[in-house]
Amino acid sequence: MTGRDAGGWTGMDYRGWQDHKDVTRRLDAGADPERWGVGGSRPLHRAAVFGSPEVVAELARRVADVDALENGTTALWDAVVAGRTENARALAAAGADPEWVGYGGWTPGRLSLAGPEPDLFDLSETQPGLSQAERAVAEEGRRLIAALGDFYYDGLGLAAVGGIDAEEAIRRLEATPADGELIEDILADPFDHDLDETLRLVGVTTVPGGCVVTQPWGYGPSMPGIHTRLSAGTVSYGLYANPKSGNQGSIHRDGAGEGWDLHPGGGPYPEESPEEVLFSYVYCHHAVAYSLAYAGLRPTDARAVLGPPDHWVELPDGDYWAT
Repeated sequence: MTGRDAGGWTGMDYRGWQDHKDVTRRLDAGADPERWGVGGSRPLHRAAVFGSPEVVAELARRVADVDALENGTTALWDAVVAGRTENARALAAAGADPEWVGYGGWTPGRLSLAGPEPDLFDLSETQPGLSQAERAVAEEGRRLIAALGDFYYDGLGLAAVGGIDAEEAIRRLEATPADGELIEDILADPFDHDLDETLRLVGVTTVPGGCVVTQPWGYGPSMPGIHTRLSAGTVSYGLYANPKSGNQGSIHRDGAGEGWDLHPGGGPYPEESPEEVLFSYVYCHHAVAYSLAYAGLRPTDARAVLGPPDHWVELPDGDYWAT
């Protein structure tokens, strides 16, 4: 067998890790508890993120090392980052180490202190609590995520800009008021319009900490030329929720690009600093909140993203892909 069929896991998709009966049947029939597919993937890590506590416990009982690594992390780390606290408990009960040191020097146990269940593990005295600054990041993350709520945002483009209001953003962009009837027509059916004809139409809204430039139907606000103008003397974060390839982020500071093709809301990465790991964990799976928070914005609701904005404006004709 080849590919994902290797190891006795033929036909298994992410939903299959919820089925304790089927997973047990496969294991009893010879499925490899240490290997799923190719590339070093491990069943326990898959179950930690996608599975049920019963499946996690079953696999943990059959592996040689419950803290074996996949892509540099343990299954317990993955469960904590994914917010699967019930699976994290099952792993800890099976002997997984909440004090294993992961990205940025964080342990799963200490990272969980910033999560939805800070009492998830009984940690030793060697594990310090969160600092005041770390608690502030976690608390603001919970507040912002709750304030925004859940909404569908595929196809959305936005620029989150710290330190300036909507009027200053409009001045920097040299934008003019948009045709209200055209905006209403586009919002009624964005796919009835050629994107090239609507790309320069954006909404701009002042929020605590700065402003948000949005386009519900396209990537306009994420184009680098917009951020070089908006980020003078400050920072801006661009997001395009690409329906084909996922969330794409960018960072501009004082008119210069610092990062491109980023993955906001994708979770911590091994190269991140301790502060970045915490921030990525707090906003994991919340790309819009991540983007706003990165620029220091503190909106109290989702209006700046979902509309109606303070202003609908049209950008002047120009090459916004040029930096």
